[in-house]
Parts: sequence; C-alpha cells; structure tokens
Amino acid sequence: MSAITDLSASDLAEAIRAGQYSSKEVLRAFIQRIEAVNPRLNALVIPMFAEARARAAEADEAHRRGEVLGPLHGVPVTIKEQFRVKGTQITLGAANKIGNVYEAEGSLVRKLRQAGAIILGKTNVLQTLSGWETDNPVYGRSNNPWNLARSPGGSSGGESALIAARASAMGLAADLGGSIRVPAHFCGLHGLKPTSGRLTNDDFPPELLVAGQEAVIQQPGPIARTVADVRLAMELFASTSLEPTEDLVAPVPWADPCAIQVERLRVGMYTDNGYFPASPAVRRAVEDAADALRERGAIVVPFAPPDFSEGVRIFLGAASAGGGENFRRLLGDEKPIPLVAGLLRAIWTRRSVLHFLARVSAARGRRYMADMLGSLGRRPTAEYLELVDARSRYRLRFDQSLADANLDAVLCPPFALPAVTHGTSQNLFPAAADSIVYSVLGTPAGVVSLTKVRPGEESDRPVGRDMAEITAQQVEQGSAGLPVGVQIVAQHWREDIVLAVMDALEAHFGPLPDYPSQPSF
Repeated sequence: MSAITDLSASDLAEAIRAGQYSSKEVLRAFIQRIEAVNPRLNALVIPMFAEARARAAEADEAHRRGEVLGPLHGVPVTIKEQFRVKGTQITLGAANKIGNVYEAEGSLVRKLRQAGAIILGKTNVLQTLSGWETDNPVYGRSNNPWNLARSPGGSSGGESALIAARASAMGLAADLGGSIRVPAHFCGLHGLKPTSGRLTNDDFPPELLVAGQEAVIQQPGPIARTVADVRLAMELFASTSLEPTEDLVAPVPWADPCAIQVERLRVGMYTDNGYFPASPAVRRAVEDAADALRERGAIVVPFAPPDFSEGVRIFLGAASAGGGENFRRLLGDEKPIPLVAGLLRAIWTRRSVLHFLARVSAARGRRYMADMLGSLGRRPTAEYLELVDARSRYRLRFDQSLADANLDAVLCPPFALPAVTHGTSQNLFPAAADSIVYSVLGTPAGVVSLTKVRPGEESDRPVGRDMAEITAQQVEQGSAGLPVGVQIVAQHWREDIVLAVMDALEAHFGPLPDYPSQPSF
C-alpha cells in the first residue's frame, strides 16, 4: 500500500483513470496510512472515513460507466479545520466552539468535490490561527514527521504534517501571515499563497475571527508534495465561476505557468532582509536556488527589499487595530494557550502602556520586543485609516523597487529558521518577517522545498539580548536533517511566474541527495 500513498495527487488521478488502482483501493491505502501515523502526529482531527468510502464507491461506479468525475477523480485530500465542510464543526481551537457545525459548504470545497476529490477529513490548527505552531485545547498538539520534537508549523500544521507523512495527497489551507508557506517550509512540502483577492474567503466563516478585516487579507491556497499538484489545485480554485462571492473575487483570468520561459526571467534575490538574520542552511538554500536558476538561463541579481520593519509594523497594527475583540468573541471566557497568550495580552493592553513597555524594551537592547509592543493595540478610526494608507504606500514602494530593477520575481527565505521546537514560536515573531511582509504586500508567494540542514551548519548566530535572538539560537541547535525551502514572490496576479520558478527548482533539486523527499519518524 505504501506505493499508492507515495504517489502525487496528479499521478494518483492518472493511475485511477488508467484502471491501475480503484478509488476504493486508494482510499483504503490512505486510511491505513493515517491509522499508522496519526497517533504520533495528531494531524487529522475530524475523520470523514464513512463518507469517503461512499464517495469512493461512487467514483468506481462512474469509472465502470466510462465517466471521469474530474481531474482529481478518486484522489483523497484533506481540508484545514477552518473551512466549511458539510456536517463538520469549526472551532479554530476554541473549546467553547465545540459542536459549532456548518452544513453549507464553501465554493472551494465544492470545487474539490466537483473535480472528483474525496475528502478524508479535516486537519489541526493553532488556537486563533495566530502563529507558527499547531496546538489547541480542543484537539491537542500536532508534531512534525521529520522530528516529533519539532512543530509542523502553523496555523496549517495539521495539513502539512499529514501530507508530508504520505497520509493525504494534497490539502486546502489558508495563509494570513505565512500559514501555508511556513508549514510547507517546516515539513518539506510546496505551497502557494495567491494574490490577495485571487480566491474567495467564503469557505471561512468570517464571524468567527476576521469580519471586516481587509487591510491584510488571508488567502486560501494549496499544500502538496509536488509543484504539479499545487498548480493543479490552483487551476481548480481559480477557475472562473458565475457563482457570486461575498468578497467579490476579481475576475482576473488564470495564466498558464507552463507558458513561462524561466530562462527569460530576471530574478532578484536576497538572503538577509535587513530585519532578522536567517540560519546558515536557509541562506544556503536561497544561494543554491539562485545558482540553479542561473544554470537554467535566468538572470539572478541581488535585490534589497523595502524596509521590512515597516512591513512588520503595518501587519501588527492591522491585526490588532480592533483591540482584539475578534479574539474575545472567539474565545469567550476561555483562557488562550501559552503559544498565543502573550500576543493576546499585548493586544488587549492599552496602547499607552504598550508604548511605555516598548521604550523600556528598547532601552534594554530588546529591539524586536520594542517593535512588537510599539505596533500593537487598539486604534481610533483615523489612525486605522492612516495605517491602511501606509500599507498602500508601502506596496507602491515595493512595486517601484521591482520596476526599477526590472525584476519578474524575487527569491528569498520563507522563514528565518528551520522547523522550530515545540513552544518556542511565541518568541520568534521576527523570524516570520519574510512571510508577513508579502502578506502585507498582497503579492503571490510560493514556497518550494529544496534541501535539508547539513551537519555543522545549524547555527552561526551570536546570542543577543532580545528573546527572539536567544530563542532562535536555541532552536537552531540540533536542526540537522530538517527540511529547508525557499520563497518565490512575483507581482500581483502573476502566480504563473511563481509556479514556473517553483517547478524549475523542484526539477533541479529533486534528484539530489539532500532533497527532503520523505521523512522517517
């Protein structure tokens, strides 16, 4: 059965169409794999096996009639817990939301079903979706299949852990500040955050957390083990539809990534964003990816992005401008878990107090803590509007920097570190700057896994005075063998360029011995 679960979603669909496997056989193999690995991963938290078996039987009957249900006919997939799937609850890890069941499905879930996919179940998330690990009081903690002492990332960590462990063929996740890209990087997978507004958010009930938040927009997107599967999922999700959506998705046609000639691209690259330094293996991955693109014929040049600290401050300000009332509404009287408690306490604190604490932190040499405290907190309407204007001007600066350098894409880290140890991410907000800033910019950004941390290159970071610096140095110790990815960014609506570069890099690094093909745990 391992041969079945080792296949990509695209290859599984082809094998089912060719009659090599039945949909029932494929489903049985994935359920057996889930039963084998999920006790250690705690990634699948809402199994839907009975419904999946019925769908597989329907798929096989259709095959006997000579019908193909779609490009994912009979392929088992999973869905992040935050999405509406008929008859399942959405809690976002809040215990008071247990039993919060939805019957109406969103359009992205329906597109998966219409493509013939079979939903295995829903996967674990971080409580409140606000960070880069996966833990909550409803379902518990998810573990990384590459190292159970490490996190699979967040908030889509359950999705990434299950796919990396060959227990799901692909998944639907979402990304506000790196929730697709960071788990893909941590688990040796590929994922894409589309352009803000490319895909609808109707699948996610906004009343739970993000009603009215448009300064920085979360985007659904796929996580998979091959770039071809990411591309296939995006072709499905971005297909035009006459169905109206609450968030008025822009009618921008989907461009074929296969039409992009990578050798004609001009790519900017950086290993240091000027805000928080990346680990040696992360820097090497970007440099090796740049060399691979040069070998392909692309022009790769150094690129200095606009001030990252400004982008981080805009993100924090937008996320907390409402004073955290969305989190209070979600949690009720429930205490947040330690991973998110510090952030929520800060958001709920008066800004005058936060500004005082920021000055104290700065005086003690804790620059990242000072940045964070000085950016958070409730804002009056006028200040919020100024923040939205600052975001727009920041986007214009970035677009102009790309135009000045005549760049088609940017190559950079997705996160400053490899997979973090459990319970450390609350101190590592600056390490996510490369994901956060491209969410603020609203650009398409994909992560492609390329290599692993080599022995002897875990860390060259001096221990600083800020908790982020101290924690990063600790996390880097013992990280040899963990997967490492790189991030590709392009201008708005140019997912085709992002995917074309991801595909070229996967083709180059896939045959190499350092490529993170399959975890053993």
